[in-house]
Amino acid sequence: MSHLYTPATIADAPAASQALLEAVNKQFGIVPNLFRLVANSPQALEGYLALSGALGRGTLPAQTRERIALAVAEINRCTYCLSAHSYLGKNLAKLDDAEILANRRGTSTDAKADAAVRFAAQVARERGHVGAALLQAIKEAGYDDAQIIEIVLHVALNTWTNYINSVAATDIDFPLVQPLTA
Repeated sequence: MSHLYTPATIADAPAASQALLEAVNKQFGIVPNLFRLVANSPQALEGYLALSGALGRGTLPAQTRERIALAVAEINRCTYCLSAHSYLGKNLAKLDDAEILANRRGTSTDAKADAAVRFAAQVARERGHVGAALLQAIKEAGYDDAQIIEIVLHVALNTWTNYINSVAATDIDFPLVQPLTA
C-alpha cells in the first residue's frame, strides 16, 4: 500500500488537479497511479505534465525515450517505473524483450540508441559528472547539442518519477517488473 495518499478517482483529487487528470485520462484511456499520486500537488502535476509534453515534442524518438526511462529506472531500482516503462516500451514503443533487457542494463541493440542509453545511464550514475570522452562518443554517434540536452532532461525527469514512486511506494498498476539486482 502506498505511503502517500493516492486519490482513487479523478473526483477525489484536489479540484485544481482534476482537469489535468481528465486530460491524462483522455490521452491514455486510464489515469495511472503515478499521476493520481502527483495530483496531491496540482503544481507538481502541472509541471510534470508540461515537461513531459515538451520533451515528447523533442527530437528524440519515442523508442529512445523509453530506452532511457528503462535504464534510469533500473539504476534507481524503481519497481513502479520499471513496470510502467517495460509495459510502455513493449506495447507503445514496440521494443522487444531483448531490447528492454539491454536497456535495463544501460545498453541497446541499436547502435545509435546504444550511445544515447549509455550516455543517459552514465549521467544517472554519475549525477551528471560525465567525462569528455563520453560526451565525444555521443556526438560521434550523431547526437547534436540539443539532443544531448534532451537526454539529460529525460534522465532528470525519470529520476524525479523514480524518487516520487520510491518514496511513496506507489501501488503498481502495470504488470510487475522487479529490478535486476536488489
